[in-house]
Amino acid sequence: MTANQKITPHLWFDTEAKPAAGFYTSVFSDSRIKRTVQLHNTPSGSVDLLTVELLGQEFSLISAGPYFKINPSLSFLVACTSKTEVDVLWARFSQGGKALMELGEYPFSARYGWVQDKYGVSWQLMFMGDRPSRQRITPTLMFTGKVSGQAEEALGFYTSVFPNSHLGEISRYNEGEQPDPAGTIRHASFTLAGQEFAAMDSAREHSFGFNEAVSLIIHCD
Repeated sequence: MTANQKITPHLWFDTEAKPAAGFYTSVFSDSRIKRTVQLHNTPSGSVDLLTVELLGQEFSLISAGPYFKINPSLSFLVACTSKTEVDVLWARFSQGGKALMELGEYPFSARYGWVQDKYGVSWQLMFMGDRPSRQRITPTLMFTGKVSGQAEEALGFYTSVFPNSHLGEISRYNEGEQPDPAGTIRHASFTLAGQEFAAMDSAREHSFGFNEAVSLIIHCD
């Protein structure tokens, strides 16, 4: 585990954990595969379990069968230092993947795109401009379907559970932005155990929601 990282994203694949780990560590600079082990006699049989470090942050990947499918309800926002970095990452992640929000200029960023890679993992690539970012990759939760509109309640709960936690900036939907009700969360930043996270509500029609495919490991003393 990297220094001060108490919460590690955990990605569940059918059989692709090893190639996915190799792909991600090739895409991001300052990245490496830290550990590779095989677990035997699990409910899924023999499974590959890998730990990688991407831009200084730890991720766990497992190949444990076709039980859960990764979807965009939990994505990873990459804070890019230049528009060129956004373009380079977009080109790599787009190969075999699909665009969820096309690469371009948006009110919140001069260069941004949201892409789902060939392994199903979603990445939001954003040029940060003059906005400082101490954490290069931010897990981002999207509350959809039956839990749309509950992001604020969830964030209040999460920040009450962990020490060294607090809410950050909150942007809300305005009147006339249907189907999202006014006052629900367009985007919010929050900190859990000293780590940065983000969340949003979306009342638009989505065919996905939170599941076990992307979870969060809590490292306890």
